[in-house]
Amino acid sequence: EVQLVESGGGLVQTGGSLRLSCAASGFIFEDYVIGWFRQAPGKERKGVSYIMIKDGSTHYTDSAKGRFTISSDNAKNTVYLQMNSLKPEDTAVYYCAVGRPIISAMADWKMYYYWGQGTQVTVSS
Repeated sequence: EVQLVESGGGLVQTGGSLRLSCAASGFIFEDYVIGWFRQAPGKERKGVSYIMIKDGSTHYTDSAKGRFTISSDNAKNTVYLQMNSLKPEDTAVYYCAVGRPIISAMADWKMYYYWGQGTQVTVSS
């Protein structure tokens, strides 16, 4: 059974930091891409960052560049999202998901197979 479990969300002030974790099980970790997405109330789900587990290549959307860092610990089947310099507009439920390792598809949330339950990130002004 495929499982993705996010943790690390919480309430933080503007400028603060959080590290999200995504613990994966039930599939061959190295064969896929893990993506972080977020969804604010009333808004569509949007990509944040992605990592190709096999080669470790990372990709960021404009909203994450320079502030967020995605990484993986393959021994633990876990992907992290270090978020620094947080802003109120970063407030959302953050999800990790597993998908096919295709660069042209990784930004499309509809291309992902399995999702975690999400973790709430709230940034106060």
